[in-house]
Amino acid sequence: MAGNRDRFSTFSTATRLKQLGERTAAHVYRSQSRRQVRRSRLTGRAALLVLVLCTLVVALAYPMRQYVSQRTEIAKQQRDAASARDRLERLRDEKARWQDDAYAEQQARKHLHFLRPGEIGYIMGDAGSRPPEPHRTGQAGSDRPWYSNVWDGVDKADRPGD
Repeated sequence: MAGNRDRFSTFSTATRLKQLGERTAAHVYRSQSRRQVRRSRLTGRAALLVLVLCTLVVALAYPMRQYVSQRTEIAKQQRDAASARDRLERLRDEKARWQDDAYAEQQARKHLHFLRPGEIGYIMGDAGSRPPEPHRTGQAGSDRPWYSNVWDGVDKADRPGD
């Protein structure tokens, strides 16, 4: 220790301050370079993490889009299937009604203007047209085939003044 003391005593205060400043500067420089190494290593890790996350997002974007698209299509198909089941149920009900002879006769009378023998049918026309003639079923057209009666009706409708 005595040698150290002699050595320091030979130097001036200015020299001691200069050496102390140099040591301090070297120490600060070393600590800054260590921090920079740590910071750059941390930044590299963060960059790698960001790169991995971006890769995952890009890799999963298309399959997720496909998944959502397929789920939408499945929901649409389920709605269509439910609609088809409802329509099938209505058609089955209508088929059951048509199995009933009374319903079939009612629909034929309503839409096709069928008449029973001896009934008189009237067809209402426009207010400005001539009054309809009653049509009797029975003897008048029964001795001829049905297509002759249809053809006569077409001929009557084609005559303008009659």
